[in-house]
Amino acid sequence: MALIMHLLKHDTGRAAVVLPDGFLFGEGVKTTLKRQLLEEFDLHTIVRLPKGVFSPYTSIATNILFFEKGGSTKNVWFFEHPYPEGYKSYSRSKPLTIAEFDREKAWWGGTERKGRKTTEYAWKVSAKEIAERNYNLDCKNPHEVEVNHGDPEELMQEYREIVRQLEAAQNALKEELIKSLEGRG
Repeated sequence: MALIMHLLKHDTGRAAVVLPDGFLFGEGVKTTLKRQLLEEFDLHTIVRLPKGVFSPYTSIATNILFFEKGGSTKNVWFFEHPYPEGYKSYSRSKPLTIAEFDREKAWWGGTERKGRKTTEYAWKVSAKEIAERNYNLDCKNPHEVEVNHGDPEELMQEYREIVRQLEAAQNALKEELIKSLEGRG
C-alpha cells in the first residue's frame, strides 16, 4: 500500500486497491499508512466485498479502496456489496460476476461521484470520525438489520422433530429394502 501511495503521480494519480479486512482495522504501521492516506489523499470510497470472493484461495473478506492524490479526505463512502439472492458465499462454481456490480455502478455518481445517497448498502463516515477511531476503517453497515434467530428452546424442539421424522423415514426405507431383498431370495 505504501508503494502504491508513493508511486501515484502528483495531483493526478488515482488508484483502486484490493486489500483484506485486516488492513482496515490493523494497528501499528497500518495506522500510520491509514492516517497518511486520509491526510494526503482523498480516500473517497471503500467497497466492502463479502467472504469467498477470492475462494478457493482465501475466504477472507476483502475491500476495494478508491483514492486520489491531491487533497485530503473529507468523507469516506462505504458500499457493502451484497451476495446475490440465494447465495451464502462465493465459490469456484459460484463466482462473483461483473454484472453483480450494477448496483454499485448505478449508485457511483459518474466521474464526479455526484448524487450519492445513503441506502441499505451505502453510508458515509467523516474523516474526523475515522481519525477519532484511531484510523480504524472497519466501519460496519449501520443499516444492517439484526437477524433474530429465534428462541433456542423452540429451535431445539423443531430440530428434535426433524430428527424424529428423518429417523422414521430411514426406518421405513430400511423396512422396504428388507422386504424387497427377502422377495428376491
